[in-house]
Amino acid sequence: MQNHKLPSQADGIADQAIASLDDAGEQVSELTRRMVDTVRTGTHQLQDQMARVSDTTLRYIRDEPTKSLLIAAASGAALMALISLMFRARHHD
Repeated sequence: MQNHKLPSQADGIADQAIASLDDAGEQVSELTRRMVDTVRTGTHQLQDQMARVSDTTLRYIRDEPTKSLLIAAASGAALMALISLMFRARHHD
């Protein structure tokens, strides 16, 4: 009699396993959808923020061209000095 129960028990276990896998698949799909939505929202927010920064920068350059040029020159000089120091340090090792 026990031999007759084994196939039905195996079928029940298989059905439970399939149901669990289906649930897990749905949960993964939902989590993936949420993650994509979150990334999409973050991307839109970042694009909006970059547009505002760009507009502000262009407005400052238009309103203060001399200061903007001096800031750009000083930034470039500082960057070149930093690169030069890094280059020398790398060649001394």
